[in-house]
Amino acid sequence: MQVSVETTEGLERKLTVKLPAEKIQGAVDERLNSLKGNVRLDGFRPGKVPFSVVKKRFGGQVRQEVLGEVIQSSFQEAVVSESLRPAGAPMIHPIDEENDVEEGGFGYTAVFEVFPEFELTATEELEIERLSAEVSDEDVDGMIDNLRKQRAEWEEVERDAKDGDQIMIDFTGTVDGEEFPGGSAQNTPLELGSGRMIPGFEDQLIGVKPGDERTINVTFPDDYQSEELAGKAADFAIKVHAVKEANVPELDAEFVKAFGIEDGDLEKFRSDITSNMERELEQKIQASTKSAVIAALSEANDVEIPNAMITDEVKRMRDQLLAQMQIPEGGDAPDLDDELFRDEAQQRVKAGLVIAEVIRTAELQAEPDKVREAIEKMASSYQDPQQVVNYYYQNEELMRNVEGMVLEQSVTDWVVERCKVNDKPASFQEVMSAASVG
Repeated sequence: MQVSVETTEGLERKLTVKLPAEKIQGAVDERLNSLKGNVRLDGFRPGKVPFSVVKKRFGGQVRQEVLGEVIQSSFQEAVVSESLRPAGAPMIHPIDEENDVEEGGFGYTAVFEVFPEFELTATEELEIERLSAEVSDEDVDGMIDNLRKQRAEWEEVERDAKDGDQIMIDFTGTVDGEEFPGGSAQNTPLELGSGRMIPGFEDQLIGVKPGDERTINVTFPDDYQSEELAGKAADFAIKVHAVKEANVPELDAEFVKAFGIEDGDLEKFRSDITSNMERELEQKIQASTKSAVIAALSEANDVEIPNAMITDEVKRMRDQLLAQMQIPEGGDAPDLDDELFRDEAQQRVKAGLVIAEVIRTAELQAEPDKVREAIEKMASSYQDPQQVVNYYYQNEELMRNVEGMVLEQSVTDWVVERCKVNDKPASFQEVMSAASVG
């Protein structure tokens, strides 16, 4: 087998492979001989068809099958021998046999991109910000109050509505006197102060009482999801059917029992809430730190990105979004242009390449004890943690996901140990509401 490699442009490589006639013909003859015993042709007894007849009848078809297999095996052999790392599937083009390949032989070119080779920026030069917070007694009190409010029962009252009340309303919205899609609803509940509606809508309904009718004026935000309404002034005709106030349950044994604490122990309840909040806080800080590390690595390292990998990531992101849309069978899927995903896809691919290089150079692994620890931590919030642990270890896909998570955390820990870390004090609420990237 003759192999040559040409760098065409950037990360693109052109691999030329030429295979001798005896390699191809030997594989074809072997396949034809194996067929001979099973071929049935008119005028010949089963298993007695002459090889020359089998070759004439099936030689062309068998050669094509053999060439397909030979291309696959020889390509893998060639990239290994030339120390190439393809970053995507190759484009295969047969060579003109008459001019460039010996008679009976076969040749092809394979055009593909390779993974970039680069040297990581010294980790000591990186600088990241890490959030630092604790769960306070006030945070726990606030969480318990939220849990009580979530289980509140709404009771009708005959008074003016105030912040925190729920009102039952009909509303019809118009822009320039014309109704617009999605701008109307009947007998819908609205909690004043919830921020569910566009700015200004709920504020103008403070003070309404059952039976009131009024028209309010609002302006849709410039970044509103519907381009047709963004920045437009609108009128909403409102009819109020009822005003309700929240009847919040007492923090007593009966309330606590609803959360699985059978004896209604308030201290046990508070302890469980605190543990859950601390676990969530730790996960959020870890995620924030990981995002900061990935962002710092990506910014500090100049990496040429294979277009094939960006294309694959764009397709994956599009497929994921379409799956989330839950389009009914037979429904028309929206035409999502590649450019909607390209920038983020490029960022993700670059981050993946840099992380992979850290893993390679630092010789990091998903250590079994850390994988076990991660699974047990995820399982701890379930009623039967051991059952969850067993389920993970019996599912290869779930195990791969956890191993990937552990590897990424290992990258984060490795970088944090070596880079400059600026700890930023924050409250529990600030950490939990912080946007996570990556």
